[in-house]
Amino acid sequence: MTRTDALARPGLPKAFRRLWWATGIDNLGTGAFTAAVLLLTVTVTHDPRLVSLVATAAYLPWLLLALPAGALADRHDRATLMWRAQAVQAALAGTTAVLAACGGISVPVLAVTAFGLGAGDVVFGTAAQAILPDLVAKPLLPLANGRQQAITTITGQFAGPPVGSLLFGVAAALPFGLDAVSFALSAVLVATLPRRARSAAPARAAVREGLAWLMRHRLLRTLAILLGVNTFCGQLAYATLVLLATQVVHLDARGYGLLLAGAALGSVLGGLVNARILARIGTLPALLTALTANVGAFAGIGLSPGAVLLGVFLAVNGFVTTLWNVATVGLRQQLVPPALLGRVSSAYRLLGWGLIPVGTLTGGLVAHGLGLRAPYLVAGAVRGIALVAALPVLVRALAPGATGDHT
Repeated sequence: MTRTDALARPGLPKAFRRLWWATGIDNLGTGAFTAAVLLLTVTVTHDPRLVSLVATAAYLPWLLLALPAGALADRHDRATLMWRAQAVQAALAGTTAVLAACGGISVPVLAVTAFGLGAGDVVFGTAAQAILPDLVAKPLLPLANGRQQAITTITGQFAGPPVGSLLFGVAAALPFGLDAVSFALSAVLVATLPRRARSAAPARAAVREGLAWLMRHRLLRTLAILLGVNTFCGQLAYATLVLLATQVVHLDARGYGLLLAGAALGSVLGGLVNARILARIGTLPALLTALTANVGAFAGIGLSPGAVLLGVFLAVNGFVTTLWNVATVGLRQQLVPPALLGRVSSAYRLLGWGLIPVGTLTGGLVAHGLGLRAPYLVAGAVRGIALVAALPVLVRALAPGATGDHT
């Protein structure tokens, strides 16, 4: 048994391990793409507003397609949706590689590519979270979510960006070709997952049912809104990180990839240990720790004088963000009825990720008007205000002795 395979194995079934490997392969290519697409954008323009436009395009599908994707995940076989979405992504990434090799790249081309791959991510990501309880027993969900977070970070943030940066230095087309291959291989693995028939309820009624369920649940509704603020702030800050790294800290393409890899160390560690931390300290302390530490991490990133300290604060952000993800995804998988999980998850992500495009555009404007450090300081302040506002609901619902009435 390899060391990496052991990360996925303890008590977890073979079907989960296939999903786990597919996730790792997929995210290796996606991580390479994430670094390369912004580096390629910077070769076309240094305008923060245009750089943020490409980032916005990648997340716009979460605003436009999240609810329909949830209905699809509850009405059709989830494994089939996943591999078909990745097959389309593979074709799109391959086309982009050809265009990059031929010199046919512009900001509009990059924005269209980012939107198309983001649309595939909406379908794949919604179905992937919904399928996990089909593959793993409920008591093992925190462990499975932690392993998924770990492999996503190891490949998507730790390995993928440096690989993408190095390949970009050789030829601009190579990272996009790697992404196409990774999508194809992941699709092959996902196609082997067990099939399960779903209800064929009308799509519009199915969407309304999932959204209504979430709106009635005070705790999950609050977490979704809080996630929306957090992701808005995250994209407000990170949309122009490539400019902060290359123009303020003066890193080259290789240094930028290594910075992302170093930052990912925190997320990797979080994915491996946060399930145990969650079990030891409980959900409420875990959430409050994650939210409070992120406020400080954002301020630290904005004030960092050099690459080392910048990487440290990025790593802290990755660790506590993973803690938040393990806690909240587990809550959702345990509290939502299985037949509604895809729709409720998509409604949750619509609230939680729908403001990301607004955040990326806002980040570009803030960086353009106030400087490249300003987005992190603004984001930290907004996240602090949101934490104070949400605190009463979190304590009421999750503190020891709480009534458990979340409606």
